[in-house]
Amino acid sequence: MTSTTGPTAVTAPGVQRPAGAPAASVQVYDTTLRDGAQQEGMNLSVADKLAIAALLDELGVGYIEGGWPGAIPKDTEFFARAAKELDLRHARLAAFGSTCKPGAQPHEDAQVQALVESEAPVVTLVAKSDIRHVERALRTDGQENLRMIAATVRYLVGLGREVVLDAEHFFDGYRYDKEYALSCVRTAFEAGAETVVLCDTNGGMLPEQVSEVVSEVRAATSGRLGMHAHNDSGCAVANTLAAVAAGAGHLQGTVNGYGERTGNADLLTCVANLALKRGTEGLAGDGLSEASRIAHAISEITNISPYGRQPYVGASAFAHKAGLHASAIRVDPDLYQHIDPVAVGNDMRMLVSEMAGRASIELKGRELGFDLTGQSELLTRVTTRVKEAEAAGYTYDAADASFELLLRAEIDGGRAPRFFDVESWRTFVEHRPGDGQIDSEATVKLRTGHGRMISTGEGNGPVNALDHALRAALVGTYPEIEDFELIDYKVRILDSQQGTDAIIRVLIETSDGVQSWSTVGVGTNIIEASWEALTESVVWGLLHHGVEPR
Repeated sequence: MTSTTGPTAVTAPGVQRPAGAPAASVQVYDTTLRDGAQQEGMNLSVADKLAIAALLDELGVGYIEGGWPGAIPKDTEFFARAAKELDLRHARLAAFGSTCKPGAQPHEDAQVQALVESEAPVVTLVAKSDIRHVERALRTDGQENLRMIAATVRYLVGLGREVVLDAEHFFDGYRYDKEYALSCVRTAFEAGAETVVLCDTNGGMLPEQVSEVVSEVRAATSGRLGMHAHNDSGCAVANTLAAVAAGAGHLQGTVNGYGERTGNADLLTCVANLALKRGTEGLAGDGLSEASRIAHAISEITNISPYGRQPYVGASAFAHKAGLHASAIRVDPDLYQHIDPVAVGNDMRMLVSEMAGRASIELKGRELGFDLTGQSELLTRVTTRVKEAEAAGYTYDAADASFELLLRAEIDGGRAPRFFDVESWRTFVEHRPGDGQIDSEATVKLRTGHGRMISTGEGNGPVNALDHALRAALVGTYPEIEDFELIDYKVRILDSQQGTDAIIRVLIETSDGVQSWSTVGVGTNIIEASWEALTESVVWGLLHHGVEPR
């Protein structure tokens, strides 16, 4: 495992620093693997943590907190494997743990020794800085806590480790007993800590409070200060930015804002705001331009669905729906976008809906590879069809594949691509009261260039059975569909006042293992709507695999 000694400040591609702003940098410390992993429902294996660490290094963070060796066996294994398996180019690994216990010496404390044995070049110590926690949680006095901080920091520095001290509950402690909280910071610096991080552990601070406290601590101390914010007040990112503006030179956060309760400061939002709005860099190389890809890759590993509206890297971060926006964007994209999406590895998307005008359709067509410039009659027809369809319950802003099929049909004179002709389909569900068994079966009859196909499928419910029957009927003619897999299925009841007579909308997401696409179906019952979405999913998939009708 190799690494540099810290982050290199590089301006993101295409980004200009604000006029008169000095070149500046901040240390970026990621705690996804430790604090982020405490999120409810997240359970990372050692292999997961190694994979995420490699992605964080690609992102260009300066520090990766790998976990708590000695306290958590999985984290002990992580550091042992990381020393052999990770080849870090930008980041340094940090092992997290606590100071020695009351009355103990660091060299006698098993937890401190586990930090040493981790071989991590950086050790992050958590220490109490709120006198109430010292007395009630540690059950010792303020002077003993200061001794524990000084002794542990001095011991680790003497072994050649860079020490970061996380001053737990600092802001609450500062408001209760300012002098004691400050004494913890001063003690750590005097013992040799490189950085002291002020932690809003309960996440209740507001930006103006953070700014005031950090400014006062900055004036009273001379070492590097950091900020660790939780999001319980919804201000974690704002609090982090306020801390940096007030003099903090180190920030901590998690990718995608993972963390217990409401999460930690979203590292990606923090570094993007600092780099693109203030000219303050923290990521090495071109890491910022890879932010969207890395955010989504880490989401796949954690098995937590990406948040579409996440700033900068979310799928909807640069998605435009209103026709008014589209008209302006066609002239100049910057008119309705605060940055160029390319700076964070994202892209502009046009959403087609009942709000769409001809400009929206033209831009969406361009995004899908169709040049509709000057085709006013076609644009009018497509706009009219979209608005009529959405009035009937369809939605295309979440079903790009269905919209593309609609557009292709209009371009080809109203004819949709025909890979097969459906003769009929049916489903039935049988419930046997005796054994409680429920059986679902579907039959599909259709024609392809290979003749008439009749197939029956069974499944977990009628929609699943229908999916199996459709695939069975087509696979002989189109073996490519074997790679298609339904990965998400959503049902929405429209006009719920109609009860069981309401219109049903179904959204289906399908994947071939490389890309995914979404289709929509609407009907008077869930089976009818699902059938439409299923068939459109197959048609779009075959089209984009370059398959000709057979």
